[in-house]
Amino acid sequence: MNFYSVIIGTELLNGRRNDAHFSFLNNELLKRGWEQKANFVIKDEPPFIEAVFNLIKSDPDAVLFSFGGIGATPDDYTRQAAANVFTDSNMEVNDGAKKAIIDKFGDESYPHRINMANLPLNAGLLKNVVTNIPGFSLENRFFFVPGFPSMAQSMIIEALDKYYPLNKQKIRYSLKALCSENDLIETMKQIPNTVEMSSLPQIHGDNRAVVISISSYDETDAKKYFKVFTDFLEENKIIFSLEDI
Repeated sequence: MNFYSVIIGTELLNGRRNDAHFSFLNNELLKRGWEQKANFVIKDEPPFIEAVFNLIKSDPDAVLFSFGGIGATPDDYTRQAAANVFTDSNMEVNDGAKKAIIDKFGDESYPHRINMANLPLNAGLLKNVVTNIPGFSLENRFFFVPGFPSMAQSMIIEALDKYYPLNKQKIRYSLKALCSENDLIETMKQIPNTVEMSSLPQIHGDNRAVVISISSYDETDAKKYFKVFTDFLEENKIIFSLEDI
């Protein structure tokens, strides 16, 4: 699966608030053996929100976590944007969400708070442990949570534990070579796209080094293509050390 996060909040981009969603989601994914493919921090602009959602929807393996914009104020656009993109603009009053709102606010649910129960068609609900007003999900892979970290974080854990609890373990081998990246480019070209490779140069005055990391869900491939580097370094008498990163 390809995991995406969309953090909706003009106040993050203009510096009025600091983001806490990216690091939390990233850590929860990494704990389970997953990684994000992309993260978007965007303004509260409905056409742009829909454009980003459509981009993610075009990936058949996408899992989306969207933060913010599901409240009851006029600048909460996410519920309608999600309906426009994922359910052909079809929305309905979700009975479970309606009950949660009325249980929490009673007569004060009307005329505005009750609008938070108007969700895209066939939405599932995510429990809100703070206010009891739920987030929602579509197709068990598109998740929409509040912008408040205290509310969003338990919903993220609920969704991951239920639908994406654990991925296969990725095998990683790393080394640090006392040479420049340029010395290893031809070797890098031998690594297929099915194997993840990263190259991180280090410069200390006139001294150069590079950290090479090879990873794959296939242990045989990881070992095979890591050996391509170690063989080259040994043949060319380049000093290197194995790294635990």
